[in-house]
Amino acid sequence: MDMMTDVVGWISAAILVLTISRQVYTQWRTKSSEGVSHWLFIGQVAASTGFVIYSALVENWVFVVANAFILMTAVAGQCIYMRNKRIAARKSAGAPEAK
Repeated sequence: MDMMTDVVGWISAAILVLTISRQVYTQWRTKSSEGVSHWLFIGQVAASTGFVIYSALVENWVFVVANAFILMTAVAGQCIYMRNKRIAARKSAGAPEAK
């Protein structure tokens, strides 16, 4: 693989990681998961796990690193999604918000 191919891969991976990270950050900051399906993160965890394994087997280190970061972001996103749903359930039940 030549250097230019790697550069395209790294730039694309960075864009994807930043995009997903921004969604997770927004959910964390607003404490809202409105409009976000928990299947987004479940699917992303499954896909990223498979892509990390596949990328390691074919020794494509750009995608091993990128998908490992995406996997961590997806796990964080799912945890934040579940936290936000608990907060929303407490609010709708009239319970005070836990900090």
